[in-house]
Amino acid sequence: MSERDALVLFMPSGKRGRFAVGTTVLEAARSLGVYVESVCGGRATCGRCQIEVQQGNFAKHKITSSSDHISPVGPKEQRYAEVRTIPEGRRLSCSTQILGDLVIDVPQDTVVNAQVIRKAATDRLFDRNPAIQLCYVEVDEPDMHKPHGDLDRLNLMLEKDWGWTDILVAQHLLPDVQQTLRKGNWGVTAAIHRDLEGARPNLIALWPGLHNEAYGIACDIGSTTIAMHLVSLLSGRVIASSGTSNPQIRFGEDLMSRVSYVMMNPDGREAMTKAVRQAINELTVKVCAEAKVDPNNILDAVFVANPIMHHLFLGIDPTELGQAPFALAVSGAVHTWSREIDLAINRGARVYLLPCIAGHVGADAAGATLSEGPHRQDRMMLLVDVGTNAEIILGNKERVVAASSPTGPAFEGAEISSGQRAAPGAIERVRIDPQTLEPKFRVIGVDKWSDEDGFAEQAENVGITGICGSAIIEVVAEMYLCGIISEDGVVDGAMAARSARVLENGRTFSYLLHDGAQRITVTQNDVRAIQLAKAALYAGIKLLMEKQGIGTVDCIRFAGAFGSFIDPKYAMVLGLIPDCNLAEVKAVGNAAGTGALMTLLNRDYRREIEQTIKKIEKIETALEPRFQELFVHAMALPNKVDSFPHLASVVTLPERRVLSETGEAGGRRRRRSRD
Repeated sequence: MSERDALVLFMPSGKRGRFAVGTTVLEAARSLGVYVESVCGGRATCGRCQIEVQQGNFAKHKITSSSDHISPVGPKEQRYAEVRTIPEGRRLSCSTQILGDLVIDVPQDTVVNAQVIRKAATDRLFDRNPAIQLCYVEVDEPDMHKPHGDLDRLNLMLEKDWGWTDILVAQHLLPDVQQTLRKGNWGVTAAIHRDLEGARPNLIALWPGLHNEAYGIACDIGSTTIAMHLVSLLSGRVIASSGTSNPQIRFGEDLMSRVSYVMMNPDGREAMTKAVRQAINELTVKVCAEAKVDPNNILDAVFVANPIMHHLFLGIDPTELGQAPFALAVSGAVHTWSREIDLAINRGARVYLLPCIAGHVGADAAGATLSEGPHRQDRMMLLVDVGTNAEIILGNKERVVAASSPTGPAFEGAEISSGQRAAPGAIERVRIDPQTLEPKFRVIGVDKWSDEDGFAEQAENVGITGICGSAIIEVVAEMYLCGIISEDGVVDGAMAARSARVLENGRTFSYLLHDGAQRITVTQNDVRAIQLAKAALYAGIKLLMEKQGIGTVDCIRFAGAFGSFIDPKYAMVLGLIPDCNLAEVKAVGNAAGTGALMTLLNRDYRREIEQTIKKIEKIETALEPRFQELFVHAMALPNKVDSFPHLASVVTLPERRVLSETGEAGGRRRRRSRD
């Protein structure tokens, strides 16, 4: 394929390839295994193959994408548009030809096999002390002998019946107070918000008559996914939960590439702020529809996010977070109004963002800390949220330290040759027979292993399209346990004599996991990408352990959606986490979202986390001289110097051996070329 061919990147899958000018976008997507639905066979009649071309300079991917790089609207699209409406900015991929480099977004509302957003609500119970209180009062009617205004008499009754004094009334309510009182025949329900004790109470909403509905949303804005819970503030019950892909992925898979996009595109910050707020509003509509709730009854909202997502959500330029000293514009808790950040809920609703811990340890880590409570216990707990930027908390009630490590998006399928996000058709579990080197695997959307009867028939419905993060960890760990790769992560070419699945790939070797419509291999570069990601995380953990003066941890908690699907044994074989009793390694789900839920339901938790983060010691890995040495040791599987006695008691670890980077035994490690 010629270098003059166009480079096309599909989001949110992250798959890319070069294509001859004139290739349709649909053809390009199918050749890469990107799921773009098309029912009509490319005749531009079903409209299911819609895509969006992203505009701008995407420095990380070396792509300048423009609508000029696709063919103009042709007769088939024009005919379709005469019958049905295509949202502004969208094209039909079956009729759109590639003319130049492109970043293509596949809108998730058009995709049946969309990414699986796996962030469920917790089943824990919390004491309620919300910042919102509904107060029904019956107000005296106007009296010519008592010339008090209607609002003044309302305030008098709120003081008399409920004890509220010195109430601050939201400006948007003033024009409607009289009409609301008369509509309710002088009986009204007032929503009072007070977060901090001693602060002035706020009258934020007013309904005629008795109104007995008050809801809140707890939302975790992740760099890859956004998860939301809709909660009754009266019962404390989560009544609907949902998630969606973060649309900012099209601007960059990892956080630093999004900062780069802001720096290189004048309207980059505005575009990303608009995108994330729109996604949150769409998610709000979705959970409200599911629970049959009027969005106007949402009166409180709590958000957690990593620092860059936090800043972009608030409309703050994140550029300073892209360079030392990684200065936050605001690190403390943020209190604002829904109308100030364009949220599609009650105009008077209040918004609370948990505080950030440090420049790259955000409000999401604060939420996870609140949820799991290392600061409340005697044992030494390691809390890890694995994402494009791993956040690490280590400590007990005596001392807590925190850091972040730039793991990148490899664990989420990006930068892996056959990688993809967790969606139907993605391989999610892998086992390799140590004798035959034959694999078996599980696929999202199929309830059988690949070696079981009926698998092929079920898999035909969803396809086998790639490999997602949980399986990437397992396949590399399994390859190590079976001897396909050495402790240094080199694919052993000698294994080709034992199995046809070990393939020569230029000067290195690959492992063939699946040979079908999509050929799925694990290449030497894939193994290197995983090594780099896991080494960054382990080095950060080890650095914090040294700061605490400990050699082992008592328990490990994996937070985040991805952490919920990591098998602890394989995470330890890979060297993603330090040695620990496997019974003490547990996934805690979306702990950041649980922290948001806790602060929504009980304002006392807001005070707890605000005080706790003041005591957490922040360690900047980039400034630590030991980090590089620890990183080099952590490149090995599971580690070059650290022992894993707990792991060795349940898994037979291979003998250590050294291979050259070409997969040959015993040779000196060749120097990499500058290429």
